[in-house]
Amino acid sequence: RALVSVSDKTGLVEFVSGLTKLGYEIISTGGTKKALETAGISTISISDVTGFPEIMDGRVKTLHPNVHGALLCVRDNESHVQALKDNSIEYIDLVCVNLYPFKETVQKAGVSHEEIIENIDIGGPSMLRSASKNYRYIPVLCDPNDYEAVLKELQENGETSLETRELLAAKVFRHTARYDTMIAEYLTKKTGNKFPESFTMTFDKVQSLRYGENPHQKGYFYGNLEAMFDQIHGKEISYNNLLDINAAVDLIDE
Repeated sequence: RALVSVSDKTGLVEFVSGLTKLGYEIISTGGTKKALETAGISTISISDVTGFPEIMDGRVKTLHPNVHGALLCVRDNESHVQALKDNSIEYIDLVCVNLYPFKETVQKAGVSHEEIIENIDIGGPSMLRSASKNYRYIPVLCDPNDYEAVLKELQENGETSLETRELLAAKVFRHTARYDTMIAEYLTKKTGNKFPESFTMTFDKVQSLRYGENPHQKGYFYGNLEAMFDQIHGKEISYNNLLDINAAVDLIDE
């Protein structure tokens, strides 16, 4: 069984079609379920798994032992397996989840605080974290860019390797850490707390640089170059170019 619930539906139908051809049953929720069924892919409703309806406008739908028990069960632990049997919980063997678009919502013009709060995902991070904690047994995808490689590995080997699952789990925890950082930043600014007890920042990798400070070293840029300056001409920016620009800006500022 695969549990699929995504806000970003890029590549969704192709990926899930591949899973169904490999014999996976698909458990899904809300808009994801609708998109898959529109594409002719049959799904199992999350309510059929939990035995409980989605309530509070979908705020509560996946927070249930039938979901998290299936995700957290240590499969070579006899007492864990027995607990699943005793409670009629079926395994979930793959998780594909990405989160409500909090960052995109915050950046919208004229968006209300209420709408921003509604785009704080609760069930999504919970499923991602539960399954990733149990990556020894479950591949967890939070990025559509990983669909093709994982599907290919399943097609060729019938399962994903432990190394692949570990890489995916690490990406999930970076993903949820980034998500929580953005929420914390928004609420901290709203409350006017300029010097909180902890300070966390998150950046996306923009590009690989030609090399690092010296030719034998690697360099990468994390941040937003477009927000910093417009490059008028010349070859691709290097690591040392960025250091020079930063030094120049510091001098001007002084």
